[in-house]
Amino acid sequence: MIKNPIVGIIMGSDSDLSVMEKTFAVMKEFDVPFEVKIISAHRTPDVHAKYSKTAAERGIKVIIAAAGMAAHLPGVTAGHTHLPVIGVPISGKNLDGMDALMAIVQMPPGIPVATVAVDGAKNAGLLAVQILALSDSELTAKYIQFKKNMAEESMRKNEKLKF
Repeated sequence: MIKNPIVGIIMGSDSDLSVMEKTFAVMKEFDVPFEVKIISAHRTPDVHAKYSKTAAERGIKVIIAAAGMAAHLPGVTAGHTHLPVIGVPISGKNLDGMDALMAIVQMPPGIPVATVAVDGAKNAGLLAVQILALSDSELTAKYIQFKKNMAEESMRKNEKLKF
């Protein structure tokens, strides 16, 4: 159990874990304490409501919510909290995740959910880091270095080009 998590990562099913591992890796890379819960907006609505409503008082600053198909988890979470919510649409067997993407991105006015690409778990983690870095200079420095490293790695790929 991680002490004093500041990012809550929730998903409706354990089938989402393989995608969300990329978010966990980002949190570990930036030393951001996080918690992971499987909480369904449909199957465990009371548990989900309590989790969302008490997240801020427990020290959570950002919630990342992953869901496939009808993908109500991110939106319902945003309805229960004032914290920023990042939605990760999970690809499914029927519509390749487009159903989840549309469900998450089409929120009513007043209930925003930042939404990343289908299966965009890494970007969800990075967006959470950016949000947290607004009030954490150490995290800001780590993120700036991350961007610098990414640019350098991209440029090194030119060395492999041979025509």
